[in-house]
Amino acid sequence: MPPAEPSAEPDAVPADHDSAERSGTERSSTERSGTERSGSRADGSRLDGSAGVEDTLDLELTEELLALIAEERNAGAARTRVTHELLGDPGAWSPATTAAGEFALVPVRPERDLAVVSRWMNDPAVAAFWELSGPESVTADHLRPQLEGDGRSIPCLGVLDSTPMSYWEIYRADLDPLARHYPARPHDTGVHLLIGGVNNRGRGVGTTLLRAVADLVLDNLPRCGRVVAEPDLRNTPSVSAFLSAGFRFSAEVDLPDKRAALMIRDRTYRAQL
Repeated sequence: MPPAEPSAEPDAVPADHDSAERSGTERSSTERSGTERSGSRADGSRLDGSAGVEDTLDLELTEELLALIAEERNAGAARTRVTHELLGDPGAWSPATTAAGEFALVPVRPERDLAVVSRWMNDPAVAAFWELSGPESVTADHLRPQLEGDGRSIPCLGVLDSTPMSYWEIYRADLDPLARHYPARPHDTGVHLLIGGVNNRGRGVGTTLLRAVADLVLDNLPRCGRVVAEPDLRNTPSVSAFLSAGFRFSAEVDLPDKRAALMIRDRTYRAQL
């Protein structure tokens, strides 16, 4: 474990037990790791949030959707760029080369992506944590505040070897209600994640992509010193996955709907972890 940070503040502060507010990106405060919303219910090899829930069949992606994704990646003019300054444009970030393949983030466009994201949200393994099952309008209502907001949370498809296979939310943790529960630093950036297909679950892909996305954030947001997440403290495999991806366990924090493990990936220690 790296040495303690040179700070007079602890990494966590007592929770406001009277607060029941769920953040705009919060379900940022609802783990959403892997298939949990913390950004990724990283359950180690199961950063898919499938613990205790039966997997469903892989969702088939149409050739049309794959072609649109490829077009957006290969033709910058065809892509609707994210113009907000808070997080930049994840779609413009160079793809990451990982052990699982080439991985890139592509900002969600509802007219193209709503159907597939909604189908993922209706997978029982995902719905158990994201709580967004139902018609496409449920997912649309979740996406809309992010897409129409000030850019503090950007929903993205995770594309592995040209195939959409995961959903991510990159968000400013220091501007999120999560910041009420720990001493946030300016430009702290959080991640939420779900893995969309069972073939990508249970074999370490989630951990690999957690590390890749944390590196993408740190590489492309120079003012961000830390990437944060808050998996449920009871989810030992999830916490283990974050540790394997270079995050450190910072503290236990009481959030409105769970006791969480505050996980932090430090820019300072990224070469050592």
